[in-house]
Amino acid sequence: MTTSDIELSPQWQEPLLAFIRYLQYERGYSSKTLDSYQRQLEQLALSISETDSHWLNLTDNQLKQHIISLRRSGAKPRTIALKVAALRSFFRFLQAQGKRSDNPAQYLSVPKAARILPKNLGIDQLNHLLSFDSSDDILACRDKAMLELFYSSGLRLEELVNANINDIDWQQQLLRVTGKGSKQRIVPVGKIALAAVKDWLVQRPVFCSNLPEPDQQALFLSKQHKRISTRHVRERVQLWAKQQGLNQHVHPHMLRHSFASHMLESSQDLRAVQELLGHANLSTTQVYTHLDFAHLAKVYDNAHPRAKKKSN
Repeated sequence: MTTSDIELSPQWQEPLLAFIRYLQYERGYSSKTLDSYQRQLEQLALSISETDSHWLNLTDNQLKQHIISLRRSGAKPRTIALKVAALRSFFRFLQAQGKRSDNPAQYLSVPKAARILPKNLGIDQLNHLLSFDSSDDILACRDKAMLELFYSSGLRLEELVNANINDIDWQQQLLRVTGKGSKQRIVPVGKIALAAVKDWLVQRPVFCSNLPEPDQQALFLSKQHKRISTRHVRERVQLWAKQQGLNQHVHPHMLRHSFASHMLESSQDLRAVQELLGHANLSTTQVYTHLDFAHLAKVYDNAHPRAKKKSN
């Protein structure tokens, strides 16, 4: 569970911690999400705690004034939206616990944020990134397996780090993935990625001595003889991007974005891509249609007789 340096009175802190425990143990939220929710709610509590109010008697007007003050201070729409989401979820929890009969955050207005298109690598860039020789280096062997699996199956960073050996169905070429909220899905794994994983598993025993019990089945291990961390994976992805001469910041989620956009560009099947990515809502997946339409618009401009630009 997340810890905080913010000191609040029990009437503020106890309901908040009960909510965080609920998200952690009953909803299976990630530590990153727990930290974010706790931070957002503690900031609000700290700004109001000097008054006579507390969670059980906060009004919708007090929450509105807090959001207005955030806007005036220059907070980004995304930050405000996150704050409102945390508040709505928290007050729904209090309602379910019988602590409140209403949800004062239900009708808070959230400013619209400009939608940022996810960045992705082109197919040629990805082929170049994945072309490094991994035959004589155990770390390169492991890293190639990770990169291939990211792109082959569109995994989130946490999904790759939490993957276990027994999650792989070698015969069916499938991987069982545990995603957000501990929801599981089955994704296909391409032959090249499977071959890279097999090569790594031959080398994996080098890192297996004194493995802690929770990491016995971990698919990817570090030199410290434990399950590899998300920070370490980010560093290795960026290292290979630099070594392969990609003049841009490459992160694990960019490989997931690339998987999604390339799949959609080839198949035009938005629902299938939604299932593969593990998106609960189709609207989350639809952002990739903008990437696809940008590609189609470029093709149109270059190919259609009435769209070609006149040369000077």
